[in-house]
Formats: sequence, structure tokens, C-alpha cells
Amino acid sequence: MLKAGGIGAAVGFVVALILTLITPCCNPCGALLIGVGVGILAAFWERPSTSGDGALKGAQAGAIAMAGGLVGEMIGAILNGIVMGPERAAQLARQLGLPLEDYSPAQYWAYMLGGNCCCALMNILLGAGLGTVGGLIGYQIWGKTGGAVAESEPSLYSPDRIETEQGG
Repeated sequence: MLKAGGIGAAVGFVVALILTLITPCCNPCGALLIGVGVGILAAFWERPSTSGDGALKGAQAGAIAMAGGLVGEMIGAILNGIVMGPERAAQLARQLGLPLEDYSPAQYWAYMLGGNCCCALMNILLGAGLGTVGGLIGYQIWGKTGGAVAESEPSLYSPDRIETEQGG
């Protein structure tokens, strides 16, 4: 779980940094993909014995990965704020026809960093939630046997069950 989370944190850092520089609105998409990926990776390396254990390992790995994304998003927000600045942000808002009151540079930085921090915290929750899904998927694939495919309970129409019910 720590190995998958660490790899995910490095990937999340880079992806969040790049997406924040391009457009911060794309960061939740990165959190979804990274969360599922590290959840599956955690289940692959940990080989959970139950589906609940797989979900827990995936959630932990997803949260760790998106904590790296939080750091990347905050650094990207600072770089984006330096490049854009309060004047250009106000000019863009006016061009889009958004109602805009005059605000100071301190308010600009507070709103920008505060908004990015809230989004990054939401991405941690998304990463943990989708890491849970990834952990469950990984458990279904590898499961407790450690083989290529997990053995499951006999299905409703398995040959063993049909022979038993027919008395054979």
C-alpha cells in the first residue's frame, strides 16, 4: 500500500502540477484515474485476503497518492498566480462577462490558494473513493490465492453444483 501510494504520489504531483498550470478544472479527472490505478496497484502488491481488505488498501493508497497531488496543485497554483496575476485575472473575468468587483492582490491570492486547496482536498476524497474501487477490482482479479485469477465461490450454474443436485 505504501509502495503504490508513493508511486501514485509522485505521479499525482506531476499530473496535478501540469493540470493546474493548464486549467485547474481538469484536476478531478486526474484524481479519478490515479485513484483507480493506485488502488489496483495496491491490491496487486498486497494480495488482500478479503474484499474489505482490498478496499481499505486501495483507499489508503488513493489518499496517499492524492496527497502528492495536493502538493503539486498548490505549487501549480502559485506558479499560475505568478504568471496570470490579479490584473490579468480581472481582465479575463471582464471578457467573459462575469460580474467583478475590485479586489486587492491579497484577496486574489487568498481566493486562488483557498480555492485550489479546497479542490485538492476534494481530490484526496475522490482518490480515496476511487482507490477503494480499484482495490475491489484488484481483489476480484488477484484475490487471496495470489494466482493470476482469484478463485470464486461456485456459481449458480457451475458443473459441480449441477452434479451434486442431480445426485451424480
